[in-house]
Amino acid sequence: MKKNISILVLFASLFLLLGGCGYYFPSVYDGPTRTIYMPEWKNRTSKLGIDITLYKSLSRWFQQSETIILTKNKAKADLILAGEIYYIDLPSISWGGDTVTTDVKIKVGVRYVLKDLETGKILWEVPNEIWTEDYPAQTLSTTAENEALTIIIDDLSERIYIGTLNKIRKENLTKRGTP
Repeated sequence: MKKNISILVLFASLFLLLGGCGYYFPSVYDGPTRTIYMPEWKNRTSKLGIDITLYKSLSRWFQQSETIILTKNKAKADLILAGEIYYIDLPSISWGGDTVTTDVKIKVGVRYVLKDLETGKILWEVPNEIWTEDYPAQTLSTTAENEALTIIIDDLSERIYIGTLNKIRKENLTKRGTP
């Protein structure tokens, strides 16, 4: 019995300590439910399927939140998150001092926007963002290229997810009259 009370006191203290310090988890959104219309991204590159891969990755990130709902129905949405992949460079090569290839660099260019559908206000716009990922030239293959591209897509998706949550939080504060 004393052990259970000690554990309860420990958890209560830990809860108060963490809850009172103002710390929050940026990947967790606990505000009012928001519905985001997210059409498939436009693919302006020669890399087939990259748009679908990015859409799936973004969808997985947004599934972490119980109060953010993705929809394919624009009429039922509060916000729109749209974007395009406009550039891809597969691969460009970096050279070492002895003219030996050291790394292969993949570059992906994207642009995206988050807009409030009710007010028409743009909450977040990124008109030009370049993502790069290196992999050793010794592994110059389609598999290594795809692995590097997967890293870019996952990192980009995480950035868009967390950035979207931050913009929604900020917009919620603005609507409540808190700057």
